[in-house]
Order: sequence, then structure tokens, then C-alpha cells
Amino acid sequence: MKVLTVNAGSSSLRLHLVSGDEVLATHHVEQAPTSADALLEFLDEKPDAVSHRLVHGGSIVREPVRASMELVDQLSEISDLAPLHLPPALKLIRASLEALDVPQVLCPDTAFHAGMPAVASTYPIPADWRSRFGLRRYGFHGLSYAHALRRAGGLVDASQMVLCHLGGGASVCAVKDGQSMDTSMGFTPLEGVPMSKRSGSVDPGMLLWLLDGRLSLSEVRDGLEQHSGLLGLSNGFSGDTRDLVKAGDTFTLDVYCHRVAREIAAAATSLDRLDALVFTGEIGWDQPEVRAGVCRRLGLLGVREPVGGNRTEDGLISTDGVPVLVVETREELQLAREAGFVLT
Repeated sequence: MKVLTVNAGSSSLRLHLVSGDEVLATHHVEQAPTSADALLEFLDEKPDAVSHRLVHGGSIVREPVRASMELVDQLSEISDLAPLHLPPALKLIRASLEALDVPQVLCPDTAFHAGMPAVASTYPIPADWRSRFGLRRYGFHGLSYAHALRRAGGLVDASQMVLCHLGGGASVCAVKDGQSMDTSMGFTPLEGVPMSKRSGSVDPGMLLWLLDGRLSLSEVRDGLEQHSGLLGLSNGFSGDTRDLVKAGDTFTLDVYCHRVAREIAAAATSLDRLDALVFTGEIGWDQPEVRAGVCRRLGLLGVREPVGGNRTEDGLISTDGVPVLVVETREELQLAREAGFVLT
């Protein structure tokens, strides 16, 4: 089965034509389109199916499911839960349904964490708020985690591990026997570790103080989502770790590595032991300085600093102590895999 995988980000679009574990063609568009033109131009022939990455499924889509216009309408009502990602993705899904007469599947990143234990998914806020608004920790990067978990399981004997997806968006996840036990992102993709431009977790009391006549809601939202994280730490220089490494901005990198290591240590408390630590995402796969900076802070967990440099294939980068692995992000393979489960 040939599956067109559609990965619409906040400002880009990645298309892949996948058959099994083989990528037949790929296309990357920097400005995420909201019409089906890019899909149709990419395709030489009609695919057997289309599989869409959906960043946030909320309580509406908790597992991969057949796409429909009715479902897109329902998801539009929660688009403000992931305002950078959902609105453009939903417009493209709607256009794809209109343009391509083939089975289409929605694959939410949140599905991987749908069975997360209540002790990890519940916020300590008024029960009335939780019930009225469905407030809970959803978690994200599930497609990346599902692929990394499958690859890591084939490389080491490990049933309890912490996985780190480090890229423009970043999160950490503890997994036990294939089940997500805890993760750093929560109700929205803004919680957790600092990201390229997003703040990650900050003191809610500070936000209340800023909103008390000092900054408007739109200013706070824009600041947290577009001007924080690595970009904010570097005083607007760059949100890209490659630039920061070249510039020798050790303070920004140290804050980032500190916060990632802190989340890894916190996630590990949901496990009985730590069998392996897995890095994925663009930074996790391709930035040895970050991996080293994170690992050297985790000696208490038995993690040792890995050897320098990058691998050209998935595998171990440290066997001294807790095994540390890198796995290339291949969300397109997981999207095609999930489509196969739904449609067969």
C-alpha cells in the first residue's frame, strides 16, 4: 500500500510517499499551504491512502481514525489548544478530503499518551475546572516516540526507558513495557522543556503578575510562543542549537541542557529502573554537544557522557552505564504504519 503522509507543522509541510518502510518520494515546503495544490503537485499517481499528522486530538480523537469532514469540524472547536499547529493542519486536511478520493487517516500525536496513568495526567487544580473544560495532561510527539520506541526495542534489551524528542518543539517521555507513564508536555505543547521559540514551563504566578496590567494576553501569548526558549535565552540571536554551538553561547546551551536533564530525571521516577535513554528529534539526532551536555548531568541515574560525533544510522552512543541511543526521527514511517492499522 502506497501512503501519502502529510506532516503539517506551524510553518512548513513535509510530504512523503511511503510503501512499507521505504520512502519512495519526499517534498518539503517552508510555508505551510492550506490548499491541496502542494499535495497534487507532489503526486505522480493517486496514493492508496493519505495519513495526516494531527498534533492535538484533545478528547475528540484519542487514537488513529478515518478522517471525515464532520471530524474536522469537531476538531476546529479545539484548534486554540495548539494554535501554531492545528489551524493550518485542519485547513489542509479539509482540502485534502475534497481533492483526493482515497481513504484518509488522522494520526494524533496525543494518542501515544492516551493511556497515561491518572497520577501523571491529572493537574492539581479545582475539580470543577477539570470536569468543565476537560483539563488534563495530554502529551505530544507521540508519532516520534512510537517510532523511536520500536527502533530502540530492536537495538537493546530495554522495557523501561526515557525518550527525548529534541527539536524545534521538545519533550521527554517515560515508557514502561510500551506504555507512556509520564511526559513533559501537558494540556498544550507549551509545557515542559524550553524549545526553539517556546518557553516551556514557567511560573504561573509570574504570568498572572504580567497579566495584571503589565502585558496584554496577546503580548504574553506571542512572547511565550514566538520569542522565548532558545531564542529568548540568546537575547534574540537564534533558536537553532547549531548557531548557538558555533557562536559559543554556553549559557543558553547550559540552561537548555539543565532543563532537559531535569525533565529526564523527573520522568525516570515513573519507572522501576532505567534500562536506556533514547535521543530523537532533529537536535537529539544531530547535535552531539547537546546530548553530551544533558548526559553529563545525569550521572546520578547511571548515565555517562557519550562519545562525540554523530552516527549515520540508529544505534548506541554510550554503553558505559545506562545505554544511550540515538534514533533518527521518522514520523512518516509511523504515519504510514498507523494508516495500515486503521485501514486493514
